[in-house]
Amino acid sequence: MKAFPPVRRRFLFLQGPPGPFFWLLGQELVKRGYPVHRINFNGGDRVDWPGEATSYRGGSSGWNRFFDHYVRDNKITDIFLFGDCRPLHRAAHGMAKLRGIDIHVFEEGYIRPHWITMEPDGVNGHSTMSRDPEWLMQQAATLPPVPPPIPITASFRRRARDSLRYYATDCLTRWQYPFYKSHRPGSLIAEGLGWLLKFVRQKLYKGRTKKALTRIGEAPYFLFPLQLNSDYQIRTHSPFTSMREATLYVLESFALHAPFNTMLVIKEHPLDCEYRSWAGFVRKHAKRLRIEGRVVHIAGGDLNRMTRESLGIVTVNSTSGTLGLAAGTPVFVLGSAIYDIPGITHQGRLDDFWKAPEPPDMRKYDAFRQVLHARCLVPGGIASQSAIATLIESTLDRLFNHPAHVPIALDMGRILLRQAAATEAPSTPVLSSTGT
Repeated sequence: MKAFPPVRRRFLFLQGPPGPFFWLLGQELVKRGYPVHRINFNGGDRVDWPGEATSYRGGSSGWNRFFDHYVRDNKITDIFLFGDCRPLHRAAHGMAKLRGIDIHVFEEGYIRPHWITMEPDGVNGHSTMSRDPEWLMQQAATLPPVPPPIPITASFRRRARDSLRYYATDCLTRWQYPFYKSHRPGSLIAEGLGWLLKFVRQKLYKGRTKKALTRIGEAPYFLFPLQLNSDYQIRTHSPFTSMREATLYVLESFALHAPFNTMLVIKEHPLDCEYRSWAGFVRKHAKRLRIEGRVVHIAGGDLNRMTRESLGIVTVNSTSGTLGLAAGTPVFVLGSAIYDIPGITHQGRLDDFWKAPEPPDMRKYDAFRQVLHARCLVPGGIASQSAIATLIESTLDRLFNHPAHVPIALDMGRILLRQAAATEAPSTPVLSSTGT
């Protein structure tokens, strides 16, 4: 039997992504002899964690004191959480720092697909990684090349099932957690109806979408990929109150300052399920600004190809910006993004970007990627069993063998072997909980 080091670390899990990832990661830690704890905030958390757990049923005013007593009494050394902008997570983060507890924040990968962000302290606008290009170049000189990606499978149906299961259980058991407030705006019912409306629109306007796609390339164009209105990237890490406000800002700047022979392509986010039509919104304001012939809205298409062929990308802070940088395409960032670095993205005003977009210095971008992979990214995903198996193995490797403050490449060979052993059989935890 494999010998494990003496127990010196004790792990606490807060909210994770919908699905079994946190539960399965916790079970692997238990196998290695580490004490594992969990706090549930709602019924969805409980159904995703079928083992022993503590349920917090109080309000936000009592959370800080409850959390501080919990981590003190259980001698917690490490905390896992998904998304550092959720109100309960932000409060826990502050209290944990006072106790000197290590915080491991997961998020969707900065670079996609095939990677998940696992960063110390905070992600996106809360990241503590330096934006100094000279520091990045110096660090990269000591690091190995960026590892090749491990192909990760993903199933939209699997992810939709995990999410529906989580949020439906949350709604049905909300009476057990009377003070819980979701970090997501709106309601599950409204979101479900929004998806239904989205599918209807896709069928009704299929011909319009095809016609819009044929217009791309008629003239040199800039690309503006939309982000989700509910995303904390918009709500917390940008100067805008909504994605529609950001779109108006971009349209007005384009109308006043972009060369007359250029077009603006506005690409809808594939997971956007708002009631209001983006096509109608874009058409209305393009007409108001007298640029309707130069603006194209699309709800599909190959983002990679459009990125490569565009004059430049404007983004609030989407990860699609890294697609442009990897292709050598100029990128302008409106909000706060980890890759918004002098020499990598266009610095200055959006009004000037349309006329003379500055391409990235690929040496600096390559250095940024090396540091990013060594410090913030782990292979894997959350939308298939094999992707989760890879993510668990790479998380454990980062946690125990190559911590983020010592940027060393992960043991990719061992991770590949683990992934090869995984199958696509269902791995959803049992629908029960022994939590209190």
